[in-house]
Amino acid sequence: MRTAEMMNTYPAEINLDRDLLARVVDTLVACSQACTACADACLSEDMVAELRTCIRTNLDCADICDTTARVLSRHTGYDANLTRAMLQACVQACRSCGDECAAHAGHHEHCRVCAEACRACEQACTELLAAIG
Repeated sequence: MRTAEMMNTYPAEINLDRDLLARVVDTLVACSQACTACADACLSEDMVAELRTCIRTNLDCADICDTTARVLSRHTGYDANLTRAMLQACVQACRSCGDECAAHAGHHEHCRVCAEACRACEQACTELLAAIG
């Protein structure tokens, strides 16, 4: 991904550490992809009915991560309150999805991988929240 490269080309000041911001955006995009793929894999399982909550949680988390990555990629007219709210929502979505996927990880490898991606994203968003203050 070219996230760090793009962050470094931004011509104005960014009030956050650009490397941290780039890492968080990359983690958000990776989590969104993992959640989307996990939802699709769940739909291919024989026991799809038992995975409904997992699928819904995957899709919600993917959408929230994707939107958060897009918001964090824009800096003109930066609003710290909006960024903070987006990150808080993302932390919660990743926690919920990580917990749901972890509950299925013993039977479905895609859920194990997704749970790991969610945990990493939750941690990255929490780190950026701390930096925002």
